[in-house]
Amino acid sequence: MILQYFKKKENKEQIIANNQYKKILNESKSFLNDNNFFNTKDFNTSFEIISIFLIMFIRKNLLEDDRSLYLKVNEDLISLFISDLDESLRDKGIGDMSLGKYVKSYVKKFYFRITKFPIDNNLYKNESFKEYLKTVNLIKNLENDEYYKVSRVFHDKFSDFINSNI
Repeated sequence: MILQYFKKKENKEQIIANNQYKKILNESKSFLNDNNFFNTKDFNTSFEIISIFLIMFIRKNLLEDDRSLYLKVNEDLISLFISDLDESLRDKGIGDMSLGKYVKSYVKKFYFRITKFPIDNNLYKNESFKEYLKTVNLIKNLENDEYYKVSRVFHDKFSDFINSNI
């Protein structure tokens, strides 16, 4: 009976999704800590940064050669994200009775963010990404050219960790 636990296999999609999600979390944390242009550094800011990188990964995965594999990877990424939201909200002290309501509201926010996110992952000098940042109220009030600098930082960070062989 114990042998089944040693032989338990994660499928290829789950392994890829787990690696990508760990990378998203680590890079999001360092991105939040390394930059001072955020309004606040709290749970909501962390949620927004993770959402941005997760959306970019989902879109990147859809461009991969083995599309059917990466569709499943994207499903697993979303599942990991929702499980992580649940666990994080529990850690914040949200009780079981209202936890579902909070998770549902954050998942709705995430799907709304997907619809508002720019089509192109090239965020540098992307007007729609600048508008996106204003919509989610993530960044301190900046002048227009400073938004381009912030867009550049997001773009460079994403490019760096995409190219770091996930």
